[in-house]
Amino acid sequence: MDKRRRAQKLDKIARDIQESILEGYSERFKNEFLSPQNIGKIEDADCHVSITGVCGDTIEMSLSIKNGRISDIRFMTDGCGPTITCASYVTRIAKGKFIEEALQIKFTDVEGYFQGLPEESRHCAKLAVMTLKAALEKYSANQTNK
Repeated sequence: MDKRRRAQKLDKIARDIQESILEGYSERFKNEFLSPQNIGKIEDADCHVSITGVCGDTIEMSLSIKNGRISDIRFMTDGCGPTITCASYVTRIAKGKFIEEALQIKFTDVEGYFQGLPEESRHCAKLAVMTLKAALEKYSANQTNK
């Protein structure tokens, strides 16, 4: 088999695997999964937290706050694709919000945006939101103690 045919065959196998992994997820979820945003750490962040969920996945989140708004937000995770996808969405919608607004984000908002999540992935949305809230609460506590 020549290199071109082998490459085409491997591409098809990769597409088939990706389709089977994403089976049961909405197009919105698939788009976020394929292009996650806000991955990384913020140097000199105003707040940094790390939360481990019931599944064992950990999300680390760092935030920069300017004038009561989230000016930048990043995450890192050792988690699965749905954890990455949910954390990407949560950071994307939190960015630019006032702290009070971001605290109102619920896991059902994430689920709603993705038009539902399979039962085995719902905890990923909960973990992403829980991590955001923990970061915002830690930031607020630090400001109170200054």
